[in-house]
Amino acid sequence: MRSSSGVAQSRARLASLSLLCLVLAPGVSALVDSSGLSNYSFAENFMFGVATAAFQIEGGWNTGEKGESMWDTYLHKHPNFTVDGSNGDIAADSYHKYKLDINNVKSLGVKFYRMSISWPRILPQGFDNVINKDGVRYYRTIFKELLKENITPVVTLFHWDLPTPLMDLGGWSNPKIIDYFEDYAKTAFTVFGDLVKVWTTMNEPHQHCYNGYGSNNFVPAIMSNGVGEYLCTHYMLLAHSRAYHLYDKKFRPHQKGKIGITLDAFWAEPKNNRKMSDREAAERYLQMHLGIFAHPIYSLEGDYPVLVRERVNNISQSQGFTRSRLPYFSNHEVNLLRGSSDFFGLNHYTTFLMSDLLMQKDWKIPSWDHDTGVKMEQSPKWPKPGAAWLSVYPPGFRKVLNWITKNYGTRIPIIVTENGVSDFGGLNDYSRVSYYNNYMNQLLLAINEDGCNVQGYFAWTLMDDFEWTDGYTVKFGLFHVDFNSTEKTRIPKLSAFNFAEIVRKRRNTEENSQRYF
Repeated sequence: MRSSSGVAQSRARLASLSLLCLVLAPGVSALVDSSGLSNYSFAENFMFGVATAAFQIEGGWNTGEKGESMWDTYLHKHPNFTVDGSNGDIAADSYHKYKLDINNVKSLGVKFYRMSISWPRILPQGFDNVINKDGVRYYRTIFKELLKENITPVVTLFHWDLPTPLMDLGGWSNPKIIDYFEDYAKTAFTVFGDLVKVWTTMNEPHQHCYNGYGSNNFVPAIMSNGVGEYLCTHYMLLAHSRAYHLYDKKFRPHQKGKIGITLDAFWAEPKNNRKMSDREAAERYLQMHLGIFAHPIYSLEGDYPVLVRERVNNISQSQGFTRSRLPYFSNHEVNLLRGSSDFFGLNHYTTFLMSDLLMQKDWKIPSWDHDTGVKMEQSPKWPKPGAAWLSVYPPGFRKVLNWITKNYGTRIPIIVTENGVSDFGGLNDYSRVSYYNNYMNQLLLAINEDGCNVQGYFAWTLMDDFEWTDGYTVKFGLFHVDFNSTEKTRIPKLSAFNFAEIVRKRRNTEENSQRYF
């Protein structure tokens, strides 16, 4: 049950709020200042939504004939992998409480809900020879409920919960995974495509490969630094292109949907903008960690960026490798990847200061870090309300949107598929209110003053959830979840009302009158 008194008090606190910046507390600044400099607004058809991911909210890990994901298997074998010893067995129990969650999405006034499908809930062994009817029924029910409320589902096929049997075969370091992902995508398009009209193939392949195959920060914790990271990158990109062209040729003609990919990007700010070496380091980081995924898909030339190819080749050679640790695409594969997305899905949270560095003592050799050769740090002046990696620097959002626009143009619309901030809990989440207000201000500036073609924004996240190795210790949600209660009670935070006001009070402008997509 929801605390009616708490909701009433929160509503009262927000009664006087105006568009986009509404709650002021120490350190919280108004979005629209007295000069009116930032007094822009979002288009009526701007895509506002909230985002979640299956493993982080669903629970029901062994319910309804679901198979195990690699996260299920690994956390059961290594219970201390998360900082609080937790796992995703129950999470926010959205598997049973999806109707309540849909009502909460509706309460925000958004018309889009980004969620992911659990691969092992549909294909318990990872392969398409056995399709789980209970899993199909579960997701079809959710999609129908969303559409009944006039909310469009935006569905991600892979948000890191690979079926364990496929991980046992090497996961994304095995080229056969390309075929298996295409089979999974075909199954999803077949059984859900009449209801789902916006797809993303994968979520943050960079984070998945960097943290899961090059280190032990995330499952599968392979630690194949300098090799596994690039195999994962290569095969995830090729699997994405396969799914895109499968949809484009076999399903789009009658389902009439859109399909893209979601990439992540920190903004890379030169630590000292007067130093050329720091400026070069910042650009090198962006090419090595964002361009490596974006350039093959969104550039006119295709393939990996020249900087990335030359750098990994040269360092591989200097280390005595016979061949580059970064695989090559064939000409056919370059052509398949180029243009294989209807939009640029972007997840952005924070900024790092970059400076040139030949070696850092905690770098492995070889490794993605060593290949990049950049020291990353954050200013102590930037607020850090939650997770250690997430400092608040709103201008970085505008800058990364401009970098994408400069490198890949405005032909393909940008959809911000995740943006948000963590804290350690509480209903009066002033830091989250401030974060959204100030980051959205930067988004409006990027659209209206810089000409960035941004057509949608999804807040991360609807509710507090399982945050990977951080477990349940940090909170990103607009809705509080009481993980100690059997009911996993949801209560809207101050930021939920603030976000709903942003959505409700937008007004159309000539600058943003085009339809999304």
